[in-house]
Amino acid sequence: MATTVMVVLLAFVMGVNNATLTVFAQLKGAGNKAEISSYLSAFTILLTVLSLAIGLAGYFLTEPLLVLLNTPASIIASAKQYLQIMFIGTLFLTGYNFIGSLLRAFGDSRTPMYFVLLAAVLTAVLNPLLVAGFDMDIAGAAWAMILAQTLAFLYSLYYLSGKPETGLPAFRLQRPKPAEIRTILHLAVPSGIQMIVIYAGMAVILSLVNSFGEDVVAGFGAAQRLDNIILLPAIALGAAVNAMAAQNIGAKKWERVAQISKIGILYNIVIMGMFAAVLFIWAEPLVKLFISDEGSVAFGVSYLRTIALFYPFIGLNFILNGVVRGAGAMFQILALNIISLWLLRVPLAYWMTSMYGEIGIALGIGISFLISSLFSIAYYRWGGWRNKLLFT
Repeated sequence: MATTVMVVLLAFVMGVNNATLTVFAQLKGAGNKAEISSYLSAFTILLTVLSLAIGLAGYFLTEPLLVLLNTPASIIASAKQYLQIMFIGTLFLTGYNFIGSLLRAFGDSRTPMYFVLLAAVLTAVLNPLLVAGFDMDIAGAAWAMILAQTLAFLYSLYYLSGKPETGLPAFRLQRPKPAEIRTILHLAVPSGIQMIVIYAGMAVILSLVNSFGEDVVAGFGAAQRLDNIILLPAIALGAAVNAMAAQNIGAKKWERVAQISKIGILYNIVIMGMFAAVLFIWAEPLVKLFISDEGSVAFGVSYLRTIALFYPFIGLNFILNGVVRGAGAMFQILALNIISLWLLRVPLAYWMTSMYGEIGIALGIGISFLISSLFSIAYYRWGGWRNKLLFT
């Protein structure tokens, strides 16, 4: 239940990240330093206000939210303690992610990786120290994450203050213009809703998986761990294409946007094709890294070998949607995700399992990737995203 509440919080962060990347990448491409400075101030003020509001509201409404979600009474106290600590750190979580997205918008994807690595190392060190060393249990886990992100945020601020070569103008607090607030929210809100849509769809799929018993649940869990790792290159390619396309859209260099799309698709085919081959060949030993039960391993291997055939189509969605997102067409991306999850993936998974049993889970999900990529291709080719204007 705590995870459900945190997903809503992370949806806000993800929405702001997508808005940050697109806005500043376009302004960077246009070379509009005055607007970069103005939007930097607007983002800072808006994020500070919203983060504090969400943090305060979440802190005092944690228990009613948990009751609303039918949380078992036996775990309400611990879930409340964990969530309240997490809500205290909302501002630092948002700021840490905002600076990373800001640097990516200006073409620096390496430094944000160091920030993430710093936060991960700090979490790994602080978690056992607070949980076991100071006997703080679940509160220790929450404080470890918040302290790690806070320290990473403070270090990122220190980094920006000493690196004028990032291309960012000196920060100057200004009153946000109504047009700036509208632009930010116009991008952030649908991006945040998109994450909630994705999480809800995954929850429905998991419910379907649970109906097939323990072996399938364990096998699916192991497969998902590998799945999540292998999808990281596709996600990274999508983010890179997003920033590069947005910069060139801002500079009105549409021929380069088309070139970025083609190269991104080529990289996706090669990289995801290689991962698909590796997974297809070595699925069994990889699954056995996480589980050993024969029935669970058999399902996990079958699932991965089936879904691996569709990896290039998943990557294609990330590439084309990244380009479209670079234009600021966030509502359109939200619509494509609703189609992908709720009109394709969920119905197809249920339909395929009704015909083929547990094997149908991977088939339904995989076929939905294929069909949703056709929708992405169609919108990229014929949609109106090229006419989107963020700044008037």
